[in-house]
Amino acid sequence: MNVNQSVPPVPSFGQPQPVYPGYHQSSYGGQSGSTAPTIPYGAYNGPVPGYQQTPPQGMSRAPPSSGAPPASTAQAPCGQAAYGQFGQGDVQNGPSSTVQMQRLPGSQPFGSPLAPVGNQPAVLQPYGPPPTSAQVTAQLSGMQISGAVAPAPPSSGLGYGPPTSLASASGSFPNSGLYGSYPQGQAPPLSQAQGHPGIQTPQRSAPSQASGFTPPASGGPRLPSITGPLLPGQSFGGPSVSQPNHVSSPPPQALPPGTQMTGPLGPLPPMHSPQQPGYQPQQNGSFGPTRGPQPNYGSPYPAAPTFGSQSGPQPLPPKRLDPDAIPSPIQVIEDDRNNRGTEPFVTGVRGQVPPLVTTNFLVKDQGNASPRYIRCTSYNIPCTSDMAKQAQVPLAAVIKPLARLPPEEASPYVVDHGESGPLRCNRCKAYMCPFMQFIEGGRRFQCCFCSCINDVPPQYFQHLDHTGKRVDAYDRPELSLGSYEFLATVDYCKNSKFPSPPAFIFMIDVSYNAIRTGLVRLLCEELKSLLDFLPSLLDQIPEMFADTRETETVFVPVIQAGMEALKAAECAGKLFLFHTSLPIAEAPGKLKNRDDRKLINTDKEKTLFQPQTGAYQTLAKECVAQGCCVDLFLFPNQYVDVATLSVVPQLTGGSVYKYACFQVENDQERFLSDLRRDVQKVVGFDAVMRVRTSTGIRAVDFFGAFYMSNTTDVELAGLDGDKTVTVEFKHDDRLNEESGALLQCALLYTSCAGQRRLRIHNLALNCCTQLADLYRNCETDTLINYMAKFAYRGVLNSPVKAVRDTLITQCAQILACYRKNCASPSSAGQLILPECMKLLPVYLNCVLKSDVLQPGAEITTDDRAYVRQLVTSMDVAETNVFFYPRLLPLTKSPIESTTEPPAIRASEERLSNGDMYLLENGLNLFLWVGASVQQGVVQSLFSVSSFSQITSGLSVLPVLDNPLSKKVRGLIDSLRAQRSRYMKLIVVKQEDKLEMLFKHFLVEDKSLSGGASYVDFLCHMHKEIRQLLS
Repeated sequence: MNVNQSVPPVPSFGQPQPVYPGYHQSSYGGQSGSTAPTIPYGAYNGPVPGYQQTPPQGMSRAPPSSGAPPASTAQAPCGQAAYGQFGQGDVQNGPSSTVQMQRLPGSQPFGSPLAPVGNQPAVLQPYGPPPTSAQVTAQLSGMQISGAVAPAPPSSGLGYGPPTSLASASGSFPNSGLYGSYPQGQAPPLSQAQGHPGIQTPQRSAPSQASGFTPPASGGPRLPSITGPLLPGQSFGGPSVSQPNHVSSPPPQALPPGTQMTGPLGPLPPMHSPQQPGYQPQQNGSFGPTRGPQPNYGSPYPAAPTFGSQSGPQPLPPKRLDPDAIPSPIQVIEDDRNNRGTEPFVTGVRGQVPPLVTTNFLVKDQGNASPRYIRCTSYNIPCTSDMAKQAQVPLAAVIKPLARLPPEEASPYVVDHGESGPLRCNRCKAYMCPFMQFIEGGRRFQCCFCSCINDVPPQYFQHLDHTGKRVDAYDRPELSLGSYEFLATVDYCKNSKFPSPPAFIFMIDVSYNAIRTGLVRLLCEELKSLLDFLPSLLDQIPEMFADTRETETVFVPVIQAGMEALKAAECAGKLFLFHTSLPIAEAPGKLKNRDDRKLINTDKEKTLFQPQTGAYQTLAKECVAQGCCVDLFLFPNQYVDVATLSVVPQLTGGSVYKYACFQVENDQERFLSDLRRDVQKVVGFDAVMRVRTSTGIRAVDFFGAFYMSNTTDVELAGLDGDKTVTVEFKHDDRLNEESGALLQCALLYTSCAGQRRLRIHNLALNCCTQLADLYRNCETDTLINYMAKFAYRGVLNSPVKAVRDTLITQCAQILACYRKNCASPSSAGQLILPECMKLLPVYLNCVLKSDVLQPGAEITTDDRAYVRQLVTSMDVAETNVFFYPRLLPLTKSPIESTTEPPAIRASEERLSNGDMYLLENGLNLFLWVGASVQQGVVQSLFSVSSFSQITSGLSVLPVLDNPLSKKVRGLIDSLRAQRSRYMKLIVVKQEDKLEMLFKHFLVEDKSLSGGASYVDFLCHMHKEIRQLLS
């Protein structure tokens, strides 16, 4: 059956382009179409309720008041521990590895060797069990902090105790493993290392080049020579030192005007003392001038756990690092929206860093590809390989060749050069682009990629103007735009023959499970509406197999049959495969159940991510040769070996969708929405992509859903507008600051209408000889996208622990290189981060805590394999929200407001039990309801009279005719429209068993599987950096 789509008429250059069906998107970069709110808001400024005292040694922590009920009452319905149900899986976070975690040497068992910065010890400090008091003192003894008084030595019990065992949604948690070597809550006040400029007015316009803050100090004896923050009876001494490269820590509490006192250093009051207001949240998440409290966000979540109910006299707890004084993702996102969301991003200038993916902006193509098509880890790359090795910043581009554009932006223009086809360089085969240099009056051109001189064909000749530019440059897309398409000639087609339009084939599992759940009937009904000319066969299928008792299924022969059908029709196409269980019937590709959680945290854990048999790779290779793309819809009730079944979709450029414990009444909307969107996607078939670079760098590594039979060509049986290919570059020669570096991505594909086309994207980058220029032009979101994909591929061949250690080491080396080479001299006790990388630690910690790299006790093997392959082809906006979810308060913004409420940080401390919050990460959507929400609000949204009557786990809100109900349902629809997959709603009540699942996504907090909190990880990262620098 062919899905014929008429060829859209190609408008002439300069005319508005048609918008492809299914391309409309309400917003881009993960934002609603409306403009960002103009009111700046800071991080929450209330007291910190918990985590301030730690129990004596041997005493376990009291359970948090928001913990789940006992295991006996906390049984989850089928599927609640699965990604198929929630997308991101349950939050049953069990024990982390009991193996002592040791940092590996600079060179790792997989990936490129990491060059040490300074004198790196062969093995770095362990990231494992808690140290004793003496160990802490020894480890931190060098961490003297200028401008801070070190607190008294901790009592012997301070440090991490084992977290309390908490009931989960589907059982109880064993005690989670112990974490790193930073005692809980030990931090002196943040201080100014370079003088005391006093409190300044926040400045929005000129962001600083770096952010710094002072992490916890040693618990050793107080040294009289160290100056501390001003206390009553002290005067400030020392000149104010200006620091052009970074903002240092926040100033100490200012004295009243005119106060100047002298006196000895006194002891520091405790952080939680009401007399000590603490340090206010800092502008832009950095550590400079103070700002006011965040509007609309009141008290902290009262039910936050307060650990350590100790009896007897207590020593004053040491100061804790204030979460409001460390870089805030929310503030960085908000500032970028305010600063860069109002003006169009014009691509005419080489090496411009685009706005963040979270900013809603328009693009004007003036010679470089839009950031919707290509985003880079850095837009200013080192001139030499030595410099690149020193910085350790990966040079990579995340390319989305068929990205969907907003309606206001024109699709790429289509250029038809007739039978002669597109003009190319004779030597390197690069396509004509705006960077080619015409010479000799326009009769020849010099290739910008390989410098070869080429003749201009007579039919393409045009005179040059006085600047050496062709006079028709602005009439030709390939001479003036960053992205455009060429109609391909027959030379670009298989067997020198134009292709037929692609076909869609639907292959339905009609085994007992598929019939019993109602899946087959639902699917046939939907296909009738999607494909109105399909014969009455769809009515007959559910009846034909209504009485089947066949429970065993096959998999490989089904795909082989579909591929043979496409071969017989002499066309490319897509197979939509609907499958329910592990294929155990006697047939090619038969699998056995190999699910074994005992392998987690062992050297054999990598086998859980590898396919069981080579038959699936062989099949995938045959599919790619035929241009047969496979999309797989899984409906498992138990283990189906996603790691093996997903091989064919992964290598053919297809997608995998998973609906665990599928029930028509609960999952119908999600499944049908995904299916409709999948069928209606614009797809390029039988595609080949090649990335060319100018002399000096070359593409060396590729990540994504595709097949490669050689080192340069990315082969895709299918490629849709959601998929990315990530490319890493390495130096093979010295680059030139003047000429910069060029990338050209060329995608040859067959359109849905059967037309052979070439889509070209060009991008020019700057080159630098100063490390500061590299660090000034990096993009952290793209860096995290690359690092996650690098790590997720690494688990196929290396122990997960080694992969985690590699990420931590590389991050420490990136930041240590900045500190050593770019930051002004300052106290070693200060952590200094580059301005555009100040969120690298928080985002990297989210990757490290993800279910692939640190699974909880209840996360299934299939869930981990599913997420691993999903992230592999995500774009930058998708990984951004996947690793750091958005948390939106619902009742604080005005009811009549149509814009999205401003997000808050993903931490339990930010929740108020009198409010409701939406949390989304692109796969999951939660509505958390606080126990003290007003009765009127509950009535307006749920149509019940009290909190206790709300159904926990509810997935559909009642349609009610009142402003609040309309606003919340409208917001949910808006969030779903921004994502490539339908997010099923789950209503979570405070104190309910499902709350453990919700808290799994509060990524700034310590996780039950042993993942560090943001504050603790930042301290750990600082220790790693100091070790590298020493």
